[in-house]
Amino acid sequence: MHTNRRDLLKKLGLGVIGLSLPALKLKALPSFSETLISPQDQRLPVVLRSNENPYGPSPAARKAIADNLAASNRYHWDVTAQLLADLAEKHQVQPDNILLGAGCTEILDLVAKHVALQQGSYVIADPSYDYWTTTLDHLGSTKIKVPLNNDRKIDLAAMRKAIRPDTKLVYICNPNNPTSTCCDHEELLHFVEEVSKETLVLIDEAYLEFTKEKSLVELVGKTANIIVAKTFSKIYGLAGARVGYALAEKGMIEQLSKLQSLPNNNVSILSKLAAMASLKDDGFVAECYQLNERVRQYSMLELKKLGCRCIPSQTNFIYFSLANFKKDYFRTLQENNIQGTRIYEEQGAWTRITVGTQTEMQRFIAALQ
Repeated sequence: MHTNRRDLLKKLGLGVIGLSLPALKLKALPSFSETLISPQDQRLPVVLRSNENPYGPSPAARKAIADNLAASNRYHWDVTAQLLADLAEKHQVQPDNILLGAGCTEILDLVAKHVALQQGSYVIADPSYDYWTTTLDHLGSTKIKVPLNNDRKIDLAAMRKAIRPDTKLVYICNPNNPTSTCCDHEELLHFVEEVSKETLVLIDEAYLEFTKEKSLVELVGKTANIIVAKTFSKIYGLAGARVGYALAEKGMIEQLSKLQSLPNNNVSILSKLAAMASLKDDGFVAECYQLNERVRQYSMLELKKLGCRCIPSQTNFIYFSLANFKKDYFRTLQENNIQGTRIYEEQGAWTRITVGTQTEMQRFIAALQ
């Protein structure tokens, strides 16, 4: 008997999430508000290094995972189709404008392989999120690094001038990681419209939901040479679940798909269900946004009191200078079981810290004091 996609999803529990799991004794999941007021275990490390959402997945996503563990023995292709449909509706595009990946990292890696096959150069701001570019470097592409401007923002005019005849890609991380700064929307829109006439432009919007900025998804379908990369890892709290996706013109999606052994299906059934549930939990996203705003403001104010210059942040992390900090910063973190990152710019000793919960940031500030 034929089972349509909607009926299957009802059985799987998205919409009525809930396969019976009598063999497992799952603990009741805490509500989001209960999670927020749980005391911080002083023995546990404070993890402020990878810009994760400290509040975890939404209650809806947790329930989707817990209720459907028994579905892990099947591939469930129809769930993939439904997630694509949900994302298409959210971004006002078609399902064939979307490609799923195991986190945004896989999407960036697919773009890197696609570009490296053409042989040439690529342009990237410095510093910016560049871990994924090792694939490009190893496959023979030439990296052209463009310094940020004095406000630690991506210098679009300088990026434009850096493009060479052999440039195959321009990468813009907006908001930029590690600086948390955003490009002016109209300037970026004009930049992409012009540059995409010459070469491929990749816009990484991993942190855009922490801002009030508009996405460049509006260009998908209008401009062939643009890819917008997005993720469920950040504000949706699904970093470990690994769900990312690309939005692009159908032909570009088809080219990227050829570099995946099983297009759209490197993401597990549980991760897909969690992503679908997360898309429906607007209240969780709004609360995470407000909490991040409040705790970020507190953290920046306290860092400034300690003599640390902070770049105005629009995300869930802060870029600040240790030039006037009197202690050994990294030893202080280690001694207090706090996980930070590194120095991104030697001149000015610029580093980055994730905005955790209020309790976590109070521990962080107390350690620095």
